[in-house]
Amino acid sequence: MDIGASLPIWSIIPFVGMLLSIAIFPLVKPEWWEKNELTVALFWSAIFLIPFIAVYGFGVAAESLSETILGDYVPFIVLLLGLFTVAGGIHVKGTIVGTTKNNVIMLALGTIIASWVGTTGAAMLLIRPVLRANLWRRHKAHIVVFFIFLVANIGGCLTPLGDPPLFLGYLRGIPFFWTFEHIWVILLFNTVIMLVAFALIDRHFIKKEGKEGLEALKLEDEADERTPIRIEGWHNFFFLALIILAVILNGTIPQMEMFIDPATGATYGIDVEGVHIGVDYVVQIVLILAAMAGSWFTTSHQLRADNKFEWAPIAEVAKLFIGIFITMIPALALLRTNGSSLGVDSPLAFFWSTGLLSSFLDNSPTYVVFLTTAGAIGSNAANAVATTVGSVDPRILLAISAGAVFMGANTYIGNAPNFMVKNIAEKAGVKMPSFFHYMGWSAAILIPLFILDSIVFFL
Repeated sequence: MDIGASLPIWSIIPFVGMLLSIAIFPLVKPEWWEKNELTVALFWSAIFLIPFIAVYGFGVAAESLSETILGDYVPFIVLLLGLFTVAGGIHVKGTIVGTTKNNVIMLALGTIIASWVGTTGAAMLLIRPVLRANLWRRHKAHIVVFFIFLVANIGGCLTPLGDPPLFLGYLRGIPFFWTFEHIWVILLFNTVIMLVAFALIDRHFIKKEGKEGLEALKLEDEADERTPIRIEGWHNFFFLALIILAVILNGTIPQMEMFIDPATGATYGIDVEGVHIGVDYVVQIVLILAAMAGSWFTTSHQLRADNKFEWAPIAEVAKLFIGIFITMIPALALLRTNGSSLGVDSPLAFFWSTGLLSSFLDNSPTYVVFLTTAGAIGSNAANAVATTVGSVDPRILLAISAGAVFMGANTYIGNAPNFMVKNIAEKAGVKMPSFFHYMGWSAAILIPLFILDSIVFFL
C-alpha cells in the first residue's frame, strides 16, 4: 500500500518534535535529557503510531514498522555496535602532541581509512588518540567538529564499505569501485580545502591558549620521556575484517544462484510482515555479532580501560535513532511518492536535494529515493550506469552519492558516528557545540565548500 499518497503533510510533526527534542532538551534540561532519551524517543513514536494505527489499521502499521525496524534499524544498529566494540579494542598507545601539524596528519589519516573500514570504524579508532593528543588544550571543540566533518562523513565516499548509502547502491547494481573511480577527485578537492581551513582555525585557537597553554605545549613537545607510538589489540583487525566480509557477503549472496529460491527469485528465507529475512541478512547479522563477541572476550579489560571504552555513546545512538527511524516513516513515505514530481532533474538539483534531506533524514533511504528517481528519468548515454532501478546518468549518480555522504556532516543526526564522536568527546571533558551551534559551524565551513563543489563539479 502506497501510504505516501494519502498521508497528510502534518504527519511529519512527530519527526520534527523528535529533532527539536534532540536540539533543545540538552540545552535546557541536560541531566533530565540524559536519563530520559529513550522515553522521549518512545513518546514521539507513540504520537505518530497511535493515529497511524487508527487510520490505516494494525496490518499496515505492522508492515511499516517491520520495514523500518527489521529492514533498516536492526542491520543499522548491529553494524554500528560491531564496529564500535571492535574498534574500542584497538588502542593506539604512545606520545602524540596535539600540534596543528599532528592534528592535520591524524585527520588526513582518518579520512583516508574511512572508506575502507567505514566512517564508524575510522571514527571509533581515532577519536580517542586525537582527544589524548590534545589534552593540554582548553580550546579543542573545533578539532572534534572537523573530525566529524572529515572522518565521520566526507572520508566515507570511496567505497560501499565507507557509508551505508553507497552500500545500498551496491546492492542495486552499482559496481563496487564505481564511486572510487569517479569521486576521488572531489574527495581530494574537499579534503585539501578542509585541512587548510582546519590548520588556519587551529593556529588561531592555539594562540588563544595564552602563555600558560603555549608553555604546556612546549613542555610536551620537548619531553624526553616519550612513549613510542604502537598499536595494542592487533588481533581486533581480524574481527574488523570479519565485519567488512559480512557487509560484502550481504551484497554478493543475492547474486549467487545457489542461494536463490527459484519460486520467488529472492534468497532463501522467511517473510515477516512484508520484510524478507533472507540468507544474506542472517549471514551479515551473525558474522557481525560473532566479530563483536570475539573482540569482547579476547581483548583484555585493561586495554579497554586504557582506551576509556564505555557503552554510553552507542547506547545514546540506539535510543535516539529508534525514535528517529520510527517518526520518519511518514517523511520517507511522502518523499518516495512525491520524489519524482519535485522537479529534480539535474546533477546540481540532485546534489542539494539528496544532501539537504540527508542532513536530517537517514541518508540511506534518502539516497535510495533519489536513486530511484534518477532511474525513472533514465539515461541513454553510452556510459550510463545500469542499476536495478534503471539506467542512471553518471553525473547524476555522482551528485546523489556525494550529497548523501558529504552532507551527513551538516547536523549531529545526519550520520550516526556524529553522535557517537560527540558523546565520547563530552565524556572526555570537551565542551561540544549544541545542536544549533554545531549547525552554525557546518553553515560557516561546509556550505561554502558544497557551493564550491556545485560550481566545479555539478554545474
